[in-house]
Amino acid sequence: MNQKSTQPQSDAAFSMEDFAKALEQHDYQFAQGQIVRGKVFSYESGGALIDIGGKSPAFLSIAEASVRQISDISAVLPDQDEERDFLIIREQDENGQVTLSLRQLEIKKIWDRLADVQDSKQSLQVRVTGMNKGGVTVDVQGLRGFIPRSHLVERENLEALKGQTLTATFLEMDRDRNKLVLSNRLAARSASFSQLEVGQLIEGKVVSLKPFGAFVEFDSTTGLLHINQISKNYIASLPALLQVGQVIKAMIVELDEGRGRISLSTKVLENHPGEMTENMAQVMDEAESRQERARKNLLGE
Repeated sequence: MNQKSTQPQSDAAFSMEDFAKALEQHDYQFAQGQIVRGKVFSYESGGALIDIGGKSPAFLSIAEASVRQISDISAVLPDQDEERDFLIIREQDENGQVTLSLRQLEIKKIWDRLADVQDSKQSLQVRVTGMNKGGVTVDVQGLRGFIPRSHLVERENLEALKGQTLTATFLEMDRDRNKLVLSNRLAARSASFSQLEVGQLIEGKVVSLKPFGAFVEFDSTTGLLHINQISKNYIASLPALLQVGQVIKAMIVELDEGRGRISLSTKVLENHPGEMTENMAQVMDEAESRQERARKNLLGE
């Protein structure tokens, strides 16, 4: 007597076609914030369709194609066979299409690069795009930055700076607030410091007299000639010895880049105490020939 099998026939009922449909339902779950690989499927009005291996091509709008303003998306994606990374910024709609961005992925990479620049205390080139009472706006590798007026080398005619490229360093970087504040003045000062050394003889112009000394401008930077560094003898009256606009020679005796301080001295050039007050002209005339002796004394050689 043959008995019919009571074994469930689920294996037969669940065909390969059913398996494929099940895969289709679960294979292409793309999440916002996910980075996917894809290539151009076709160029469309206002953007491009991107094949990322989903049920439907994803969409990349022209506004999300670059941090730069572009009018033709093929300028950013010229090769339809080239595969590259995209960032999902909107999950699948009812048709299974996701929305992509190259711009936001590029912005993330720019912030990462700028963080490295800041950490290494390097300067970078920025282009002035606009101005207001407080300073100028600048293009920082595609991101918007700001240089306060007080941190510009040229502070008077901001309009003339538009379109110019400036060297700058970071004052503040806040990725969460999308804030970049830079200094052109500190970058220029750092560049100046890199060209200077203790024991170097400079020629500059007295630009200001204070009770404690004279500020001397040279090579687009300013050093302090302290009253105690003018002569080995006591100086009773600085205005009686130096005048604004006067050209003098002095030796660099200290460099403090962190504080932006350059200390100068003329007393190291004296042959005897008080020579700067008795015969400054001779000290200035012979400054070059006295430099090596003064430098060796200064550095203890």
